[in-house]
Amino acid sequence: MIMFKMFHPIIDILLLVMVTMPIIDRIFRRFNIKFALNIYSTIGFLLSGFFLFGLYFEVISNEVILLGHQLPWGSAFEIDSLGVFMASIFIILGIFASLFSYRYMEKDSGMAEYYMLLLGMVAGMIGVVFAADFLTFFIFWEIMSLTSYILVAFRKHIDVAVEAGVKYLIMSAAGTIALIYGISVFYGITGSLNFAHISSVLNGQPENGWLYIPLVMILVGLGIKAAIVPMHTWLPDAHPEAPSTISAMLSGALITVGVYGIIRIFPLMFNPQVYDWTFLIVVLSVVTMTLGNIIALMQNDLKRLLAYSSIAHIGYALIGVAVADPTGFSSALLHLFNHGIMKGLAFLCVGSIIYATGTRNLSDLAGIGRRMPVTSGALIIALFALMGFPPLNGFISKYLLFTSAMNGGLLWLAVVGIVNSIISCGYYLRVFRTLILDPPTKHLDKIRESPMSMLIPLVVLMLITIIIGVYPVNIIAFSEQAARSALENQIYIRTVLSHL
Repeated sequence: MIMFKMFHPIIDILLLVMVTMPIIDRIFRRFNIKFALNIYSTIGFLLSGFFLFGLYFEVISNEVILLGHQLPWGSAFEIDSLGVFMASIFIILGIFASLFSYRYMEKDSGMAEYYMLLLGMVAGMIGVVFAADFLTFFIFWEIMSLTSYILVAFRKHIDVAVEAGVKYLIMSAAGTIALIYGISVFYGITGSLNFAHISSVLNGQPENGWLYIPLVMILVGLGIKAAIVPMHTWLPDAHPEAPSTISAMLSGALITVGVYGIIRIFPLMFNPQVYDWTFLIVVLSVVTMTLGNIIALMQNDLKRLLAYSSIAHIGYALIGVAVADPTGFSSALLHLFNHGIMKGLAFLCVGSIIYATGTRNLSDLAGIGRRMPVTSGALIIALFALMGFPPLNGFISKYLLFTSAMNGGLLWLAVVGIVNSIISCGYYLRVFRTLILDPPTKHLDKIRESPMSMLIPLVVLMLITIIIGVYPVNIIAFSEQAARSALENQIYIRTVLSHL
């Protein structure tokens, strides 16, 4: 069953809070109430999450919700389990990033603009995963991109932050050009921008050489955003220089949008039996996880280390994408969700350490675990989860990824993934040894734990990491449902076209 609506409040709430943020700032600034913006932003995320929770039950009962008119040429949303699954990652991280920002960003100016950009970035990401056509997809892709450029360079008085933001802008703009070029070829061949209509036109046709152009161009555009090697070079600069809350959003949410695009578009537009794009994904997976892990071994900057770790984990997720069956896509989506939680926790922990010590260099943080036990304990949980250590959530998704590769006839790819996981233990355990086992240095004697408003998000994310690892049944079922939405799209196509 398809249900047509005019709008849905999930994005509307975020945009409404965003545009009214300056009014709230002006009102409460007179009373010198500093936490008003933080509370207002967090309430916006919580309300959006409330409606997203209700939307989950709607997509279960209706399969697909369409918002828009004039299909196949008009702009529209298509909300299914896959879109809701991805949006849940963005909302969860948005809530904790907003809470954490109150004390972490207290010395920065322009906080109304900061929260506006954070809300806008999340609204853009949700719009991308809800899009039913390339026009809507592109509009929200640009909202997501423009806000994230500015957030990377938010501390504009720091030259390297501006440099990282400009580098990200240039590379992402190149990816946008590639996307537009690929989309234009689709429009030239099919006369439509609607996903379902394009798929219906291409379905059953013999190999068309022109389709290799959008295949490559769209993969480049999505690959830059996902930081897939060799399109990754913006990320190791952007993550360290952005505020740690934004690093958490970039790593845990934004780069997953690129992988989502591959899962949503490629099975729908390019029949794997005609266009062997899965082999290309296999190659990119191996190169991405291997390079990310090897370079991470050489990092002393904690945020830069985590940035390369994010690249490696995108490589792991691509294992499931390369399998291109329900179990493969399900395991890839589950790993994206778990990575969002694990890496969001890790970056916020590092932000807590930076707040207390003023440094992110690992060599200067020996023994900090004895001065900041809650922060360091949460960081260690995040690192062990990223390693795939049972019974944490990272173990579940890695196990399912490697199992899906074995069952899909890609045993050697699973072996490469396992070897890379072993390599990653080298730098994760080095951080553990430095923070916990090494004797504390004298210059850290006066360091104390971060404020409670920063510790609460860390503790909650740590508990989520543990709970999913111990009891993964519900999230696995959710990821399986989302994977079916990506693959069983012919039902969706027939139903949508019957309403044209």
